[in-house]
Amino acid sequence: MSKGDEQPLIPTPTPPPDASRAVRVAYVGCEGESTEVDHLNHLNDRYGDGSGYEGQRFHIQPVYKKNGYTLAEAVAAVRDEAAEDEAWALFDRDDHHDIPKTLREAAEGSTEVCFSHPSFELWLLLHFQEFGGRQSGKNKDVIKKLRQAHPAFKKFDGRNDKSIKDVRRTALDGSGTLKEAVSRAKRLVGQCEHGSCKAVNAKTYPYSRDNQPKSTTSWAARSGHAHDCETLRRDPSTDVWRLVVSLGIVEDSSRSAASRGHGYSAGPWGGPPVRSGPAIPAAAGAPGNRADPSRSTGH
Repeated sequence: MSKGDEQPLIPTPTPPPDASRAVRVAYVGCEGESTEVDHLNHLNDRYGDGSGYEGQRFHIQPVYKKNGYTLAEAVAAVRDEAAEDEAWALFDRDDHHDIPKTLREAAEGSTEVCFSHPSFELWLLLHFQEFGGRQSGKNKDVIKKLRQAHPAFKKFDGRNDKSIKDVRRTALDGSGTLKEAVSRAKRLVGQCEHGSCKAVNAKTYPYSRDNQPKSTTSWAARSGHAHDCETLRRDPSTDVWRLVVSLGIVEDSSRSAASRGHGYSAGPWGGPPVRSGPAIPAAAGAPGNRADPSRSTGH
């Protein structure tokens, strides 16, 4: 419009926020304080500026504490920290016995779950190679394969060093490795011994926490596993790929305009929860933050 043109009497409606400019915030509860947190921060640094496939800017807010959470504590902590915002929880099979209870509480609070059997390290390994075979909650073979998969991980978990920094970040950033990890994790869904599990049935769009909570079986089935596929029998498997795809980091054949979050009531304009500027939640302990003094949100 030129300077001489008349201004309209009724203001033009503000368009929906551009997904490439809005910042989507996802709180992610972690039972551990090192590996998972490092990886989430790496995703922030590498793709949070919108350089992922879908151009979505995002900030993952890790929620964790020194010496780690129990599974139930991790779900409760991220639920409290996120309040009405998007909440996820990462946890492993390991030797935990409270997984059914934790899944029920996650479903009641609409907290998305990224369950890994036997461990989160399986997700790291899938960046480099396929993996299969029942592990029965034991992590030994996964760690062995990971150490052999790339020189950067040769001493992983040696002297309790499970960090994901420096050369290990570089290794995970190799050409196509993240996309391959997603593809391999999805194939594990289809290889589940249940026989009816399909990654194409997984849900990767944000689920509004204002909606009615789903049943535990329906919530666990958002991973693509069948409703009657018992979570503890998903061996091996990892759902971390759903978080990566949900954030639009890699291209995925199952994604459409609808499944990216448009048309859902989770945020303004019916889209996913977004923030209109680059602001991110305050650091733990800062005024206005909901964290307790012993908890860190990853800054």
